[in-house]
Amino acid sequence: MVSNIAGGRPPQHGVEPGTQLGALEAYAAQAHGYLSAGGDQLTQLAGLLRPVVLESWLRSVRGGVDPLDPLDGRGLRGADLQRYREAHPIATLMPLIDKLLVQDTARTGLIVVVADQFGRVLSVHGNPDQVGAAAEIGLRAGDDLSERRIGTNAVGLVVRTGRAAWIHGPEHFLHRMHLVTGAAAPVHDPDGRLVGVLMIAGGVRVAQPEILALVKAAATAAEMDLLLAAMRSTRHGAAGGHALDAPASGRLGLEVLGLGQPQLSVAGDRVPLSQRHAEILLLLTEHLEGLGADHLALLLDDTDLDNGTIRAAVSRLRSVVGPTVFGSRPYRLRVHVATDVEALRAALDSGDVDAALRLYAGPVLPRSTAPGIIDIRDELRVRLRTAVLSSGDSGVLRRWTAGAEGRDDAAAWAAYRATVDRDSPLYAQIEAKIRVLDRRLGADATWMQRSGS
Repeated sequence: MVSNIAGGRPPQHGVEPGTQLGALEAYAAQAHGYLSAGGDQLTQLAGLLRPVVLESWLRSVRGGVDPLDPLDGRGLRGADLQRYREAHPIATLMPLIDKLLVQDTARTGLIVVVADQFGRVLSVHGNPDQVGAAAEIGLRAGDDLSERRIGTNAVGLVVRTGRAAWIHGPEHFLHRMHLVTGAAAPVHDPDGRLVGVLMIAGGVRVAQPEILALVKAAATAAEMDLLLAAMRSTRHGAAGGHALDAPASGRLGLEVLGLGQPQLSVAGDRVPLSQRHAEILLLLTEHLEGLGADHLALLLDDTDLDNGTIRAAVSRLRSVVGPTVFGSRPYRLRVHVATDVEALRAALDSGDVDAALRLYAGPVLPRSTAPGIIDIRDELRVRLRTAVLSSGDSGVLRRWTAGAEGRDDAAAWAAYRATVDRDSPLYAQIEAKIRVLDRRLGADATWMQRSGS
């Protein structure tokens, strides 16, 4: 039956919602059969799924997401969710979102999902019955819709790639979401950082081009609103000569990449941070669910810091960033703190290796020996290097090999050589560099063999 749908060919990468839906559903259902079989059967997925969906499925498999994952109670709830939602930059956009999306979709039986830059649902809007039905499959305020948590879905894809996305029915990795279609678009701040995601979700009616166009238009309007607000803020600051209150404005930034001293930006003003304070703040941005004192101690020092030392360090950090930026039991951010780590990840997720390389001023807190920081540092470096090597871009490879991280990276030099004309003088220079690295590697191997003998 599948081979007779749409000429026996799966929907292609650029297919718009509303087209080839029968084929898409049949192929995706067959793909789930191969997924359940596992092992060598996973190689069959390539012919059945749109490329963007296939890549997401494979990441979901590698991440250990279970397609049969049941709904659980994890997520932000109650007062914690309320505080986080009210302090988030997207909160200022809700009147606009309500006007452009919520008021109309509520009458059509569709729902609007508003998520943060990590894929956590801030709010769900629509007819109460439809909102309740959505909650039963995991579209609830406070839930994590990131790809690493629930696999392929429209919000998770936007967070991962930075681009608008739609996912129809069985294209979702989780079985419990197979009756849902979602069309989602990113909202970026004036600096280009992802701050949130808007999604319209419902049945097959969402798989229409105009629905994706509508949510993209709303996201663009939200971005313009943020830009106008930033311009008004800049003019007000120039006229009034005073900084905004950081927690109220949500404009906090943390810079931890490179050899310089960590910096906290508060409404445009930069404040130097100690290494320990930068470590704590970065770890809290990485763990929005919060960290208990014991867990934070392990991430900071695997030789066992005591809770009293942690409490003292956190107390001193509060005196720097303000008393309302994060709460206790567990320690958890109450406002959004934008980081250069987050911006770098967003560039990598969107496939913009050139931008990622520009953002990469150096390793994350390079002097830190905290286990949690080392994990972040290693993850970013490996992701960036992998993206650089896979780019095939001569300019990107040139910049990487010119920097401290890539200067002695033999694989990067070989990839760079492959982008250069063999008859050019540059090719000969790269070839000479590779020979030097090969000799050095051979000498190191010989030394290690002799040392071990």
